[in-house]
Amino acid sequence: MLKRSILCLVISSFLAASLMAWGPIGHMTVAYAAYQRLTPATKARARDLLKLNPDYVSWDKQIPPGTSQEDHDRIIFIAAAVWADDIKGESQYSDDGPDPGGNVPGGVKSAQNIGYSDLLRHRYWHFVDMPFSPDGAALPEIPVPNAETQIDAFRAVLASDQPDELKSYDLVWLLHLVGDIHQPLHATTRITQGDAVGDAGGNKVKLLGDASSNLHSYWDDLPGSDCQFCAKKIHCVDRAVVLGKILPGVALKSAHETKTSVWVHESFEAARTVVYQEPIGKAEGPYTILPRAAYEERAERLADARIALAGARLAQVLNHELK
Repeated sequence: MLKRSILCLVISSFLAASLMAWGPIGHMTVAYAAYQRLTPATKARARDLLKLNPDYVSWDKQIPPGTSQEDHDRIIFIAAAVWADDIKGESQYSDDGPDPGGNVPGGVKSAQNIGYSDLLRHRYWHFVDMPFSPDGAALPEIPVPNAETQIDAFRAVLASDQPDELKSYDLVWLLHLVGDIHQPLHATTRITQGDAVGDAGGNKVKLLGDASSNLHSYWDDLPGSDCQFCAKKIHCVDRAVVLGKILPGVALKSAHETKTSVWVHESFEAARTVVYQEPIGKAEGPYTILPRAAYEERAERLADARIALAGARLAQVLNHELK
């Protein structure tokens, strides 16, 4: 048990440095919530496009024999929501840009949208670094491309007459990025006088105690974590379905809000007003988030609400824009 705990801590630290958002269970829960709201026509169109994904055969093989066609299609849809994170660990893909970790865009290929022949991981597509400063530090420009620009680009392709192969690629990215951008720490970076480049969405803010190793991974894990990182998709799909069934309701007006810029602004404000509050101070820490303390209770409520919103909005976009 001790060895397993140490291994999980090491792997979690590695993934946090790669700027994951939610964990696989969180992303799958967003997809489950969205699937419940899709029209039959949208489900069928998504099913056909997802068959073009290079990992489709692997997903299909993991589905238990005797599964109904409806459940089969739902499982595939949910599994596809983590493809954009899965490729971070696949050797045929590589990072790009001036940053050694691949988290900063750079060069003409950063914004390319060419389908599955693109073997870049595009880590910088997973977030948008909207800066704020608690101590009056100068704010840098927001790097582009980013999650906001790419969500809009992918939505435009899905609504167009572009080839299905490109639409399939853009669909799996969209399934993932709508979840990403509803995670507050994927919409901000905190700038201080001592850190002009920012804290990388809380990745530099260290935590002690029972919480995760840093603030970003703490928020990623709120929907639930899995040390196998869902290599066995069905295991995490089942957990996502359970969580999805107890998500809070979403107001109709909020569900119908489909402007990507609004989603980003909401997450940015949630980061400023909830994420970076006591016991999180203005430096890199370390800080301690006590289990069941007021901070954790607020965090769990916010995470559930953002996941529910992401699912409702993803469904709204696909029902109206997927052609």
